[in-house]
Amino acid sequence: MSSLRDKVENFLYKEARLMDENRYLEWIELYADECLYWIPCNEEDYDPTKHVSMLYADQNVLRSHALRLDEGKAFAQQPKSRMRRIVSNIEIDGAEGDEEIGVFANFTVTEIRKHEQRMHSGRSQYKLVPENGSFRIKYKKINLVSIDEAQDNVTFLL
Repeated sequence: MSSLRDKVENFLYKEARLMDENRYLEWIELYADECLYWIPCNEEDYDPTKHVSMLYADQNVLRSHALRLDEGKAFAQQPKSRMRRIVSNIEIDGAEGDEEIGVFANFTVTEIRKHEQRMHSGRSQYKLVPENGSFRIKYKKINLVSIDEAQDNVTFLL
């Protein structure tokens, strides 16, 4: 029997792999119907309903992004980026049987596109909902290390 830590880690690794492989239609299925995906800019604690965010999206907006990426309609992703994510320092705030599991994880994304390499690093905060022996993502907040720096266009989902 897998521990909660094993299950959470494997789930986060699966999410990273699906994004690395540009399998966004499978990736979006990891999200709950009522979800929130947020990448703040400038400050981690701003109210996203009152301040600009890099992305503040519900399931419908995420699905739209995933479809555009999958169908080749995200022209800024032509050619598609080659990426690899490293997920580490996973902390779990919850216990087996909880209705919602809080998780923190550090990440680094290396992107190669048009002969240029870029790095994106930060810390993700998740709220996971147990479902059928796995999880669905109810909330994901991505705090980039470079949160208050000028950003190149991020043309894929972190």
